[in-house]
Amino acid sequence: MRTLPVFLLVALCASSVLCKPTQEKKDRVHHGKHLSDHKHDDSQDFQYDHEAFLGKEEAKTFDQLTPEESQERLGKIVDKIDGNKDGFVTDVELKDWIKHTQNRYIYENVNKHWADYDDNKDDRISWEEYKNTTYGYIPGEEFYDIADKDKETYRKMMIRDERRFKASDKDGDMIATRDEFTAFLHPEEYDYMKEIVITETIEDIDKNGDGVVNVDEYIADMYTPEAGEPEPDWVKTERQQFLDFRDMNKDGKMDRSEISHWILPHDYDHADLESKHLIFESDKDKDGKLTRKEILDNWNMFVGSQATNYGEDLTRRHDEF
Repeated sequence: MRTLPVFLLVALCASSVLCKPTQEKKDRVHHGKHLSDHKHDDSQDFQYDHEAFLGKEEAKTFDQLTPEESQERLGKIVDKIDGNKDGFVTDVELKDWIKHTQNRYIYENVNKHWADYDDNKDDRISWEEYKNTTYGYIPGEEFYDIADKDKETYRKMMIRDERRFKASDKDGDMIATRDEFTAFLHPEEYDYMKEIVITETIEDIDKNGDGVVNVDEYIADMYTPEAGEPEPDWVKTERQQFLDFRDMNKDGKMDRSEISHWILPHDYDHADLESKHLIFESDKDKDGKLTRKEILDNWNMFVGSQATNYGEDLTRRHDEF
């Protein structure tokens, strides 16, 4: 049996009574990702746009290029973004590209471990391949090298994994493509996995098994007091948050709808806003989409280079003097 993936080991620890509960606040809320840590102020520089369009690490790479190299590579990216090859980049295509760059670390992680699960090398991962790799190969004897006291925990984990695998499997054949397997490993990143994220959250927190979360279960998920320890102020604040905002219908508990509002808030869609911004600033004929030429004509908004950064440095130095 191969080593269990990290996320399973973490899950096992979280569910075991032998693991000491954290004394720090847990954050189960899946916030919308910010595209860059830089301030979005085009009058100062385009660093926010660069990191939004390329991703933080790739933007650093472009900063080292000459303007000619930067434009050449941007042209190749535009060809990738234009999925239907009609010669135009729409806001939907641009938004999908931005989301892809922002989640690149997820795709790279999946690709890194893909071969561990794809035993027959068909570029697909079946449930049987995943189960055998993760839990063991002997039919009817899963977890054969695990102590008896832990077998029930692992059995529950396998059942939970199988349910999530089915949810991520769009065509129902229990054989995952890379995208489906990514949804299995990172369900919070996919809209169609929303219900399984809510279900798993309830199972994690709902200790009395009634299918809802009361205030004590809500607090217990993020805080376990030491004997004689006074309740910290932040815990008192969380209790009030539950009463004022989490329990929207004021029935003393959170149901699926209220848990959805809590852990999957309707944040701004940063990728959508940025795609519309880039199109507005580059769309010369105002037809709502971009040609390859329109993007390359405004290349320094999309990507950086040594020249643009050097120019920004000169401006800053001049201002300082």
